[in-house]
Amino acid sequence: MSFDRLLERIVETQNPTVAGLDPKLEYIPAYLREEQFRLHGRNLKGASQAILAYNKALIDALCDVVPAVKPQCAYYEMFGYEGMKTLHDTIQYAKSKGMYVITDGKRNDIGTTMEAYAVAHLGTTLVEGEKFEAFGGDSLTVNGYLGTDGVAPLVKLCNERDKGIFVLCKTSNKSSGELQDRQIGDMPVYRVMGEMCEHWGADAMGRYGYSAVGAVVGATYPEQLEELRRAMPHTFFLVPGYGAQGGGARDVLGAFDERGLGAIVNSSRGILCAWQKEGCAEQEFAAAARREALRMKEDITQHLPAITLP
Repeated sequence: MSFDRLLERIVETQNPTVAGLDPKLEYIPAYLREEQFRLHGRNLKGASQAILAYNKALIDALCDVVPAVKPQCAYYEMFGYEGMKTLHDTIQYAKSKGMYVITDGKRNDIGTTMEAYAVAHLGTTLVEGEKFEAFGGDSLTVNGYLGTDGVAPLVKLCNERDKGIFVLCKTSNKSSGELQDRQIGDMPVYRVMGEMCEHWGADAMGRYGYSAVGAVVGATYPEQLEELRRAMPHTFFLVPGYGAQGGGARDVLGAFDERGLGAIVNSSRGILCAWQKEGCAEQEFAAAARREALRMKEDITQHLPAITLP
């Protein structure tokens, strides 16, 4: 299963973290932007190429110490088709460096439309009898609130193509409780969604005890995070909210099992903007990102046991 490969990378690097590649133009050093604007113009293509150059440098700096990257589709879609090409090229470049790729798209639909989303991000598109991989991510974030109709096409593809999904469960944003904390019978909505994730993943189990159906559970709600880990023993967690959103190392500990497995913690702005926070020369942006990634690793793993596979 897809998450088996991610778990193996986490153990290899002894690092349960993922770098979110959510680049805004203002995050990118001026010299790098200007290089691409001279080549391609001050337009969507120039901006997209600047993002690609930035992403590649970050991936080069992180690939041996961070197991995964998580590009958020919205930051690429805003640059039109040039941005979507940069998303594709970023995914392919990260994979060429041995990194696991979580495509953060939060897709949500039913039937053939959800099948199309699944094919676009995790599968292959059939053209006149020949199959082509459109984006090629290893896993995709999805919204499960349309129920089984919106998740079943993805689970089928996960089994066929060795892919994974992360279903929104208890998200890190401040207003998440408006819906997710409401009661259905004697359980909050996020617990019901957690039970559904366990059910959806039952026929897609990996060899290390986690299924291909993961869940997004935020670091900003540590009590619920710990509660859901107990209730969802076979569900791998993607944990946003560390750093810029206010979650700290101790807040994420409840996401992990007794082997230090079961979760991967995301940082986006903290890594992307490390050079600005440090105040170092802009040419050192990738080195600053690496320093921040190593600091984050130490911050989290100092509280965990040695990370080992069963």
